[in-house]
Amino acid sequence: MEKYSKEDIIRLVEENDIKFIRLQFSDIFGSLKNVSITDRQLNRILENGCMFDGSSIEGFVRIEESDMILKPQLDSFNIFPWRPQQGKVARLICDVYRPDNIPFEGDPRNVLKKVINEAKSLGYTMNVGPECEFFLFHTDDKGQPTTIAQDNGGYFDLAPTDMGENARRDMTLVLEQMGFEIETSHHEVAPGQNEIDFKYADALTTADNIMTFKLIVKTIAQRHGLYATFMPKPTFAVSGSGMHINISLFKDGKNAFVDEKDRNGLSKIAYNFIGGIMENILGMIAITNPLVNSYKRLVSGYEAPVYIAWSNKNRSPLIRVPASKNYEKRIEVRCPDPSANPYLVLACLLKAGLKGIKENIEAPKSIEKNIFDMSAKDREQENIKCLPKDLREAISEMKKSSLVRDVLGEHIFNKYIEAKTLEWNEYVKQVHQWEIDKYLKKY
Repeated sequence: MEKYSKEDIIRLVEENDIKFIRLQFSDIFGSLKNVSITDRQLNRILENGCMFDGSSIEGFVRIEESDMILKPQLDSFNIFPWRPQQGKVARLICDVYRPDNIPFEGDPRNVLKKVINEAKSLGYTMNVGPECEFFLFHTDDKGQPTTIAQDNGGYFDLAPTDMGENARRDMTLVLEQMGFEIETSHHEVAPGQNEIDFKYADALTTADNIMTFKLIVKTIAQRHGLYATFMPKPTFAVSGSGMHINISLFKDGKNAFVDEKDRNGLSKIAYNFIGGIMENILGMIAITNPLVNSYKRLVSGYEAPVYIAWSNKNRSPLIRVPASKNYEKRIEVRCPDPSANPYLVLACLLKAGLKGIKENIEAPKSIEKNIFDMSAKDREQENIKCLPKDLREAISEMKKSSLVRDVLGEHIFNKYIEAKTLEWNEYVKQVHQWEIDKYLKKY
């Protein structure tokens, strides 16, 4: 049942003196976009949607087929608490449609909704709790971001060592005003690195929340004279930022991952779900880790996963099963980073897990020792494979994945590969500072 009707939205806008409404959506790479309307246009937009030019959005359509329609999702209505209190600003998250009223195949939100509906047809609901890490950096005298960390704090440090405390506090307060239930906030491992965790929700709500979370974090950081970045690895020789995805699957109101008789407390469905993800992860890595920079994080020594394995105990594998009460039993997929498009990430993970269930894909045995300490021979004996080492390898694996092609559809699949190939080719042609420092004086 919907929380709001059209009449509710109109009434709330009037009662709260809201003068501007942002119609938000995402491009295929997870960049938040919006069209702003005034309160006078609201009734028309709620009835008919808002036309916009899709040819200017990366990965959408060609100029000769540019007309698109934004259709607001009423339950996403929210007021931005950091905007002026007179003439307030609100937002509505939108789905993208073609002029013939057909959902646009290039809309990432629509991609996720299709996989959710597939899960629903099997009786399943996927709940997701993300862990989004970010860095807070100083800005220069022109307000542009630097890579100078706000502090030299470490894991769980307190003020005054943790100088992100005030910014995180304000971020948390704004998030709560926007309806988030904040569970924890703290300084992370690296200097200037922070984490704010919010409560799990269904997959679509969580993807929407991740987009809102990133907007709020960046906005509040700016108000503190700082720059918040979700770039996976902005500085060398420290831990990068991840977006661990905690997943549980529910059926008939019960956690389908639970089997109290199993030594790990996991059901056959859970093992199949893990097996499905592990079997298909190589093809998904370009989605979960979409940047050239993403692979600077996926290296040994910084707690980020490098190998395709799962474990109950240690944090070196791709998938971990955190200790928890049975009704909270979940799996944690550790490779995604916060630069990824959350709609596509969750769609791919859910599709792979469902494939594991439907095809009875068995998870390999768990690896309980630190994989980073194992020799190459030991890893080979355990049949532990590596994740791609760079974006080029990830693109190559994605091209071979029928599952990812099926999830994304031909439009996003081809546009995504085309864009990421160009990104890689641009990167390899550059002369980087490391090369200057290494070779200029020597040769």
